Parts: sequence; C-alpha cells; structure tokens
Amino acid sequence: MINLKSMKKIVLIFGLAFTVFACDTKNKALERRVEALENKLSAMTPVAQSAPVPVNENIVAEEATNIPLAAIDFKERVFDFGTFQEGKVVNHTFTFTNTGNSPLIIQNASASCGCTVPVWPKEPIAPGGSGVIKVEFDSKGKLGVNNKTVTITANTDPNPTILTIKSNVLPGKDDSQGPLKN
Repeated sequence: MINLKSMKKIVLIFGLAFTVFACDTKNKALERRVEALENKLSAMTPVAQSAPVPVNENIVAEEATNIPLAAIDFKERVFDFGTFQEGKVVNHTFTFTNTGNSPLIIQNASASCGCTVPVWPKEPIAPGGSGVIKVEFDSKGKLGVNNKTVTITANTDPNPTILTIKSNVLPGKDDSQGPLKN
C-alpha cells in the first residue's frame, strides 16, 4: 500500500517531469522560429546605405545604431589667453580634423557663459577634412581667473567634446572722468 507521503512524491516527480518536457518543447519551437527568421533575413538582399544620420548625444552611437562614426581630433582642447585688462574682447580658433570614417556633423556648440560665443561649421566635414571653431570671450565684468567651456555635440564617440578657455582679467582703466587737466 502507498502512503500519502509517497503519493505526494510521485505526483511531484510526474509534475516536474511534465514541466521540463513542456518547457523543452516550447524552447525547441522557439529555436525553430528564430532559425527560420534568421534564414529569411540572410536571404534578403542588403538595402543600399544612405548618408549617415547624425547621432543624438543620448545614443551609444555606433554600437546601438551601426552607423559609422566621425572622430573629432583637436590640435588643442585648452587655450589660455593669459592676463589682460577688463573690457577686452579676445578670440581664439580651435582647429580640428575629422579622423573618423563618416562625415562629421557638429549639431551644436554651447558655451558655459553668455560672455563666451562659439562659431562652428554648419556643413558636414568629410573624413580627413579639417575645420575650425572660433571662440570669442568678452571680459567685461569678468574680473579674476576665468575658466569657460564650450561643449561640442556631434556624431562622435565620445560625445560631447569639451573645449576650455582660460584667462586672468585685471581691472581696466577708468576713463569715465576724461583726460586729466594740468
């Protein structure tokens, strides 16, 4: 005679065996469907590639989208204007080269302060091509040591790219009272 405890074990064993068999059957069916889809995909002719699409800074570019990336290589990423008097407007040109395999598209260049104005190329830069980003700094009201940044957003990895300008602004001459009389 089979006791209740033995009966529970038998039911449990049959239940597990059925579950394993059912799951294995579902996995095999799924594997067959995946294989059929892969065969259909490999039989399809590739679609002609269009021009690269600019990559948003929130996308992990090449790995997520399979779009070739541009690469921006600056001769320098930091420039120091040195020490000068307040009120002076200074400019610097950052030169770069696209060392990637895709046209470089600069979507934006934004400054950390309204006193700093970047100007960047709006047209794509071909692989191997060069360009410049001009940065103007107005020192009015900016006494002391200044470190300003320009953030470049483009279809590059890493993205964004940061440029930095530095300066030490001294108080300017006060010409408000006009020339001195003798």
